[in-house]
Amino acid sequence: MTRFSVLVRHSAVLRLRDPGHLISYAVMPMVLMLVFKPLFAASVADGPTQAVLGLLVMFTVLALSIVGTSMLSERTWNTWDRLRATPATAGELLAGKAVPVFAVLVLQQAVLLVFGHYVVGMPAPVSPVLLGFAVLVWSLTLLAVGTAAATLVRSHGELSAVCDVGSLVVSSLGGALIPAAMLPGWAQAIAPISPGYWAMTMLRGAVEGQSSDVFRGAAILGGLAVVAGIVAVVRLDRGLSRLRG
Repeated sequence: MTRFSVLVRHSAVLRLRDPGHLISYAVMPMVLMLVFKPLFAASVADGPTQAVLGLLVMFTVLALSIVGTSMLSERTWNTWDRLRATPATAGELLAGKAVPVFAVLVLQQAVLLVFGHYVVGMPAPVSPVLLGFAVLVWSLTLLAVGTAAATLVRSHGELSAVCDVGSLVVSSLGGALIPAAMLPGWAQAIAPISPGYWAMTMLRGAVEGQSSDVFRGAAILGGLAVVAGIVAVVRLDRGLSRLRG
């Protein structure tokens, strides 16, 4: 527990010293929610909900860069090898890096949901407990996938490409930018392969009180998080290569 608390405190300090990504990924979707609200209101019945949840999913996927950077920064500074030389296990190192970033992801979603309800006009969730559960599951999934990506890429440029392209693909196929029912037939057929599709299903189900949608999405995203977590731990145990550039 002493090692874990030290790692958490170290990671929290690093995040607080560089809050730029968190601020931008909270402010930009707020602006876009207000811009897209009339468009969605004119095209779908639940326009405000679509605008809020769609942009939330898109910008939380973009926030994978926050997750990845928390690890790549250590590799850039050549301090990761020093951490690995300590008695801390790979699991302890991952958990210590993960807790502050997990808090950032939850905070980002909470801010966007509160803004979406009081400013954009999204209906209040039927079950706040279900919505809180959905936010935690989605944050855990993003954390696991982002950490796995950070152990696989070899430069900050590669991480940016993965996050930028991934966010567009996940958001587009998931129905975040356009409701899934309005996608072309071929896109609707492959939409379930996108984590964004299940995030939208889970979050919308939480807002509408559809527990079956919430738990189905949570099961699929939870499985993805487990697989990504295993990849991250295995990569750390085998050792990470030097970064390029």
